[in-house]
Amino acid sequence: MMPSLFTLASFFKTNLSRVCNPLTALVSHSQGSGITPRYFLIRKMIRSHGLKSTSFRLLGRFAKLSACDSSRLFSSSPDVKIVEVGPRDGLQNEKGQISTKYKVDLIHDLCKAGCSFIEAGAFVNPKWVPQMADSGDVLKNLQFEHGAKPTISCLVPNTKGLEQAIEHRDKIDEIAIFGSASEGFSQRNIACSIDESFGRFRAVVDAAKRHELPVRGYVSAVVECPYDGAIEPTQVAKVVERMMELGCYEVSLGDTVGRGTPGTIKKMLDEVNAAVPSSQLAMHCHDTYGQALANILVGLEKDIFTIDSSVAGLGGCPYAKGASGNVATEDVVYMLNGLGLSTGIDLQQCAEVGDRICTILGKESQSKAGKALL
Repeated sequence: MMPSLFTLASFFKTNLSRVCNPLTALVSHSQGSGITPRYFLIRKMIRSHGLKSTSFRLLGRFAKLSACDSSRLFSSSPDVKIVEVGPRDGLQNEKGQISTKYKVDLIHDLCKAGCSFIEAGAFVNPKWVPQMADSGDVLKNLQFEHGAKPTISCLVPNTKGLEQAIEHRDKIDEIAIFGSASEGFSQRNIACSIDESFGRFRAVVDAAKRHELPVRGYVSAVVECPYDGAIEPTQVAKVVERMMELGCYEVSLGDTVGRGTPGTIKKMLDEVNAAVPSSQLAMHCHDTYGQALANILVGLEKDIFTIDSSVAGLGGCPYAKGASGNVATEDVVYMLNGLGLSTGIDLQQCAEVGDRICTILGKESQSKAGKALL
C-alpha cells in the first residue's frame, strides 16, 4: 500500500534531520498535480546527502506538489550545472575562419552572462579541425575579474594535445577526452578502434593526474551512429564504465546526430545508470530532430543535473553527416527556469550573447527562446 504524503514526510523528518525542514515546508504548501520542480529538487536533495532511495515511486508522491522557489532549498549553488560548449563544439564546424578576438570576446561575454563552466577550445590536429588551431592564443588572452573566473576546459585527443594544454595550466582548470560507443564513429572521429582509444586515454589521464588536472569524458553516438546505425544501450554502458574506471570525474553522453527520442534516451540511461551513478553523468544533446529538450527532461527525471549546451544552438559535428547544432543554451535555461531550477545564467544576457556571435558569423540563431526575447 502506498504511504500517504504526510506519512512519508514524517519518515523523512524522523530519519533525515538535515533534510526535514525543506521537506516540511514543501508538504505544508502542497496542491495541484503533475511533476513539478519539487520532484527534481527533493530527489537532488536526497542524493546530495549521500542517500540511496529504495524507490523513487515513493518520492513520486512528492511530485504532486505545486511550484516553489528553489532558492529556498539550494541557495549555495545552482540546481543545474550548464556546461557551455559554444566556444569549442559550437564553433569547430564553422567554415570561415573566426578571429581569435571574437572567440575571446565570446567567452568573456558568456562569463558575464553567468556561465560558470565553459569549454574554451581544443588541442587537436589543425589539419582536421582548423577552427581550433588558435586555442592556445584564445587561452592566453582570457582575463577575468577576481573571483569571477569560470571553470575553463579544453578538449585533448592524446598526449601531444595534453602537452599543449599544460602550457596554459594557469588558464585551464580541467581537460576533456572524447571517445565513442560506436566503432564506426570512433574510426572516423579519432582514427582508431574503441579499444585502441582507451590505450590513448590512459596515457592522457595518467599525465593529467600528475598535473592535478581533472578529466571529463565524452562518449559520442550513444543512441545512433551515422555509420553503424542504432547503438545498443549495453554497449554505451560498457564504454561509460570504462571511462569512469580510467579516472574521469564525469562522463557526458552525446546524442551526436540528434536522432534520440525520449524513448530511446530512457532505454540508454536505464542501462548506463545500472553501471554509473547519475551524479557522474551529463547530457549532451543535438537538436537535429527537435528532440533535445524532451531528451534533457528525461535526463532530469533520471537525476542527471549536468547539461551541455551551446549558445544560439551553434555547432554540429564534422564527422557526423546531417547533425545540426547543439541544443541552445537559451532554450535550456528557459525550460529550466520554467521548472523552477536555477542555473546561474541570466537568460536575457545569454540571448544577447547569442545574437552577437550569430551576427559575427553571418547566420541566424537556432535558439527559439533567444529569438523570442530579442
